[in-house]
Amino acid sequence: MACRQFWASRAASYLRVSLFNRSFSAVIKDLKYCDSHEWVKVDGKSATIGITDHAQDHLGDVVYVELPEVGKDVTQGESFGAVESVKATSDINSPVSGKVVEVNEELNSSPGLVNSSPYKDGWIIKVEVSDSGELNNLMDSKQYSKFCEEEDSKH
Repeated sequence: MACRQFWASRAASYLRVSLFNRSFSAVIKDLKYCDSHEWVKVDGKSATIGITDHAQDHLGDVVYVELPEVGKDVTQGESFGAVESVKATSDINSPVSGKVVEVNEELNSSPGLVNSSPYKDGWIIKVEVSDSGELNNLMDSKQYSKFCEEEDSKH
């Protein structure tokens, strides 16, 4: 993968065009991350959850998102749904424990939002957090970026 990125950046500089930086996936500072590539944004007792840019990039074009029912309890580290892409189906694990209060219905008709806007329009569920102490088990943006680099270098 590094070779492809190196070639792309060399080609872009040769062609004097700016390259959309895909060498490192976008990582948002104020979020927390799981090693299974989910993100969570917590605001008080409310948590918005989705999959990371890194995850959607590795999955390829998302064609279906399996959403849980509103009211379902989710547990940190356990699966609550799945993302199906042209390459594979992957479980989505919850970064926090709590109760699902909203699901992104938009994903039923536009699952590609997970690819095009993983941190904004492509969010998956909102949860009422039952234990905010669980956030201490998650990575911040710097730790997650390093984790992704190490993971990618193994492949």
